Amino acid sequence: MLEAKARWRISEDKEDEAEETAGRLAAELSLHPLVARLLAVRGWTRAEDARRFLYGGAELFHDPFLLKGMAEAVNRIRHSLREGEKIRIYGDYDADGISSTTLMIFLMKRLGACYDTYIPHRIHEGYGLNREALDQAAAAGVKLIVTVDTGISAKKEIAYAAGLGMDVVVTDHHEPPPELPDQAVALVNPKQPDCPYPCKELAGVGVAFKLAHALLGELPREWLEIAAIGTVADLMPLVDENRLIVKLGLEQMRHTANLGLKALLDVAGVERGSVNEGHIGFSLAPRINASGRMQHANLAVRLLTTESEQEASHLAYDLDVLNKERQKTVEDMMKEAMALLDGRDMDSQRVIIAAKEGWNVGVAGIVASKLLERFYRPVIVFAIDGKTGVAKGSARSIAGFDIHHALTECSGLLEHFGGHQAAAGLTLRADLIPELEDRLSRLALEELQQEDLTPIIQADLSCSLAETTLSCIEQLSVLAPFGSGNPSPRFVFNKLRIAGKRTMGKDRQHLKLTLEEPVEAAPACSVEAVSFNCGTAAERLAMASSLDLVGELSVNVWNGSRKPQILIHDMRVSEPQVFDWRGTAAKKGMRPPELPEGSGILIFYRNAADGLPEEWRHFPLWLIEEGMEEDPRPMNRTALLTDVRDLRDVVLYTLPSGRESLDKIVALLDKLRRVYAVFADASGIGGARLPDREVFKQFYALLVREKELNAGDARVWPALKKRFGLEEPAARMLLVIFEELGFVRKEGLRYYAAEAVQKRDLTQSALYRRMMNQDRMEQLYIYSTAAELRELILEARSDGEESTLESKRRMNR
Repeated sequence: MLEAKARWRISEDKEDEAEETAGRLAAELSLHPLVARLLAVRGWTRAEDARRFLYGGAELFHDPFLLKGMAEAVNRIRHSLREGEKIRIYGDYDADGISSTTLMIFLMKRLGACYDTYIPHRIHEGYGLNREALDQAAAAGVKLIVTVDTGISAKKEIAYAAGLGMDVVVTDHHEPPPELPDQAVALVNPKQPDCPYPCKELAGVGVAFKLAHALLGELPREWLEIAAIGTVADLMPLVDENRLIVKLGLEQMRHTANLGLKALLDVAGVERGSVNEGHIGFSLAPRINASGRMQHANLAVRLLTTESEQEASHLAYDLDVLNKERQKTVEDMMKEAMALLDGRDMDSQRVIIAAKEGWNVGVAGIVASKLLERFYRPVIVFAIDGKTGVAKGSARSIAGFDIHHALTECSGLLEHFGGHQAAAGLTLRADLIPELEDRLSRLALEELQQEDLTPIIQADLSCSLAETTLSCIEQLSVLAPFGSGNPSPRFVFNKLRIAGKRTMGKDRQHLKLTLEEPVEAAPACSVEAVSFNCGTAAERLAMASSLDLVGELSVNVWNGSRKPQILIHDMRVSEPQVFDWRGTAAKKGMRPPELPEGSGILIFYRNAADGLPEEWRHFPLWLIEEGMEEDPRPMNRTALLTDVRDLRDVVLYTLPSGRESLDKIVALLDKLRRVYAVFADASGIGGARLPDREVFKQFYALLVREKELNAGDARVWPALKKRFGLEEPAARMLLVIFEELGFVRKEGLRYYAAEAVQKRDLTQSALYRRMMNQDRMEQLYIYSTAAELRELILEARSDGEESTLESKRRMNR
């Protein structure tokens, strides 16, 4: 068995009702049946709605004046333009805030405004409006502040700005607090109460884009590429307008004229013509974010707005260097955080808080995300200022625990906080961290069950390998761009047979499987599957095992060849696995493979214990005798202290003495996970095989003619081999069988032909019967394929009766 790392949720309950819908979508939109089923289970039931989703363009953007407060914001900004008032764009230091500030710079230039920009320093000032920055704005003659990606929670700060004679227009997308900034001249946030705007999940840059749309009176398509960066970086759901922003923005980015974007794509090693949402999320956004995390966000704003190719190149290089520094800082903080958490009982821990003086608050969110990924608990990482005693932190949460709501419940402890269900930022006195942890833990205990602490993988459909054609996989791309709200399609495949496995990569850290799906009356369908950073799983997967997996479909291109491939997200083996160790070092007497701790070893012949590899002798050892009526007999002290029924990993060291013996022991082990089939020869027969009956007749005729055979004469055995093809062990075996039947008598080392012999069948010899059984056992367990061996052993768990495989073989004889 192999347990899955996550809980799999599949839209199976929707599949039955979606079949009819899928057929209609496939016909009307000319879609592959699997793509149509996918759309149906995702809720696209009308062909016209699905067509708009797949192929819709700029015509689907909403009227920006549907946003509550937009008319007031536009009027106030136009007043500043008419009067020549100085406007300050007040942004945020993350990729969304940087994109928003950049877009507003382009807008202000287009409008001919008198303006400047301000982004607070992440470490020295923190998130949002602050009084010192407002004092500086007033001193600089600013009359209007327009916030982007911030401001909805700044009630006190906006009142302070009003007292300084400055108006504030807020454009934001974060969760509004119970008390809104009532002295702002306009609040533009689709999440605020009574806002009728259809798309509630715009990024900060999305709201800024709508403001530009409203002020210009037309869609500013040339800035979609900037809006796409913040939308992807802030993990906004890629539906409705967000999907349009990213889809159209990527089309523009592939032919961008923006010098900063060109330089950033080049330094990130991304080919412009093939840039996609993944490149934004994992190549562009981290470098843009690195400016605010490690120095100041203005670096990235300058890059995205520069008109100098040389400056663009220098700034892109600087951001790349900062990103490498950021990666090193994250790595160091992770090591320190793990050291702080070492020794904690994570099974009982509901909320994880790690805090340390001197940490870089700029990467606290990244470290929190990595800790969440490792432990799957709500996490807060604090950086403590040793001089002020203030702790600034970033929180990340799991499904089922709204971290913003939880922080609201603890707001009396906090100086400042903001965010949403999955992520938040907060500030408090460092000495209050233990109390905050206590309160959050109590809230988590009330809201989270034990099963909530296991990650969830949401899959769309169960499907077969036969459906994973190149044309189908290529057509899935019409659903892109993928991201939150429109994830890359995930499929569940059940009962695939492992036909091949190998590790790959420089450090063999990745796993590649060849998987087959047997189809009755048809050739097996085969596909390759890759699991990254999962190379160690190769040792825990047995050939021919029945594997379930959840993963994405992709096209593998190699040397001009294109073929389907599955990218594995998680996998499981629900039945015990049978590892084929026949012919391994254990059988040859060389260094044996390493066994998992807790394994048990079973032998079917007492003398087999003498040949057990030294490295395995400390494992519990049991003897199973033919016709076993009681439990296996312990053969060492370790076995005496172990209940054989509790074994999960078992080595079948010798060939069974009979099918029934193996069936009984396998059926007894109801906790069995893995079986290691070695089947070394320890029967005492020395590998001899029964010859056919004609050899028996000729050998006995020789004995009758010669009257005697001297087994002590070394010349006898080569002569018998030359005449009958019998090796010495086989010849000695025949002599024992003749003796048991009374055909010969033995005196010392000499065998004499009996004078009066009754006709007897060979099966009356105990050794002959044993050899017949040995031959049958070898045919079943030694000469079977890995798939047949698995079938033989696992069938014993169900009923212990004669296997289907054995029945087939008998019929074919």
